[in-house]
Amino acid sequence: MTETTSGRPPEYVLTIVCPDRPGIVFTVASFLVHNSGNILESQQFDDRLEDRFFMRVHFQVLDPAVTVERLRAAFAPVAQASAMEWQLWAADARYRTLILVSKEGHCLNDLLYRQSIGALPIEIPAVVSNHTALEHLATSYDIPFHHVPVTADTKPAAEAELLSLVESLRVDLVVLARYMQVLSDDLCRALGGRAINIHHSFLPSFKGAKPYQQAFDRGVKLVGATAHYVTADLDEGPIIEQDVTRVDHSLTARQLVAAGRDVECQVLSRAVRWHAETRVLRNGNRTVVFR
Repeated sequence: MTETTSGRPPEYVLTIVCPDRPGIVFTVASFLVHNSGNILESQQFDDRLEDRFFMRVHFQVLDPAVTVERLRAAFAPVAQASAMEWQLWAADARYRTLILVSKEGHCLNDLLYRQSIGALPIEIPAVVSNHTALEHLATSYDIPFHHVPVTADTKPAAEAELLSLVESLRVDLVVLARYMQVLSDDLCRALGGRAINIHHSFLPSFKGAKPYQQAFDRGVKLVGATAHYVTADLDEGPIIEQDVTRVDHSLTARQLVAAGRDVECQVLSRAVRWHAETRVLRNGNRTVVFR
């Protein structure tokens, strides 16, 4: 991540996932008090079925001598004592986000625009595609474009090149913005918890080619989209966000596609923003989203 400075007291976000037990909130609050922390926002969720506790705390530090490195070092033994999985980042850190696309550019265009106006807390070091159709769109935003063709024979080499880019560009998040390739199980594992996909919400009703045409032929009344983490189970990863819009008989097949694209853009941008703001915590096959 890339951190920025504003001249104000630095702000941080701490997220916690751990077995539920009494005293966790007190422990966190006490730690912050003893490290010159002032809580600005705190959210928590107790999953009683799984006996798991989730927490997100946004706070500022008033003592300029207390750095993020000092906070992490001091919190590590506290977290270990309570078996916490945790992250601590500067609140204004920008997630370095690699975008994968194929030929459809609506989600890419939306993400590039939102990032350019500061509506998404991300940096985009590159766009990768298995086609060249959207190179002009990436370069219009001065974003480097990498053409990585994928065939059955070249897929292992293409995925190795993709992973090399993730490492060399110090990528925090990979977004499949209508990237029409199925990632291998090995790549899914390598990107576990840091890759987001978007798809229409017709699944499993209308799989395969031209799902919107299939939906039009069946006279659907709702179209929608789902953003989820990528796993080896195709399109079945933990869901981050979903939305729908109502349609009716007056829409043509092309208008139905346009309505679906609008929802896809909105759902994907929200999922990316919430992930980049560390508002999404994995809970097995589900997610906890602190909006």
